[in-house]
Amino acid sequence: MNHRFRSVALAIPMALGVFGVIATAPAGASPHATPLVGTFNLTAGSCATATPSGTYFRMIYPGGSLTAGKFFDNPDSTCTDKSYTLAVPGTAGGFTTGKYQPNPVPAFSATGSALASTIIQPQAFTAISFSIATNAKDPQTGTAVPPPTIKVKNGKLSGQVEAWSASWNKLYFNQGSPKPGGTSPGLTQPVTGTYNTKTHAFTLTWASAVVGGPFNGFTGYWHLSGKFTPSKK
Repeated sequence: MNHRFRSVALAIPMALGVFGVIATAPAGASPHATPLVGTFNLTAGSCATATPSGTYFRMIYPGGSLTAGKFFDNPDSTCTDKSYTLAVPGTAGGFTTGKYQPNPVPAFSATGSALASTIIQPQAFTAISFSIATNAKDPQTGTAVPPPTIKVKNGKLSGQVEAWSASWNKLYFNQGSPKPGGTSPGLTQPVTGTYNTKTHAFTLTWASAVVGGPFNGFTGYWHLSGKFTPSKK
């Protein structure tokens, strides 16, 4: 066998091997994450079944865990398990990516209840309503933060919600992930979720430690679900 013939003979199985790898790549697999720009319309939280569904919030005591708690009970919760605070979509239907949904002016009533109603409707929490907004400058820390961004890759969601801010009793609590400046203290966990490209149904979850204020050391756990509507170009 001469040198040229042997080189060709070796090249054929190598080429077949490469094509074999390509041929066995998962159908429809995307090598890059695709930004989802639009509105994540929220499904209202529900405790109609044993496992709560839709959009809701829980809070974990300092020293607890995301799975076992101990969880803070909200006496105003409509669930049997008072650790679940259900959310109802606001006037925008949910939260948007690529732009802010800031607090109104004023942000609170005379009694301290939050007035933001774009993302969710104000919800009673220990007799005082809390709500959510996203602002260019985080009102608790004064740090500039980007608007929310969510990406999808092969049905899995990721992203950041640094600007996610809870308002309650004339106070602000950053509940983003990561926190302003990109940190992830305590039990803070990244944004994760699922997305159905056909139905646009999604779920999003993350956890965010409370830093400072009367709930310092607690952790908020967020569970959002609903349908995504892309922005019109």
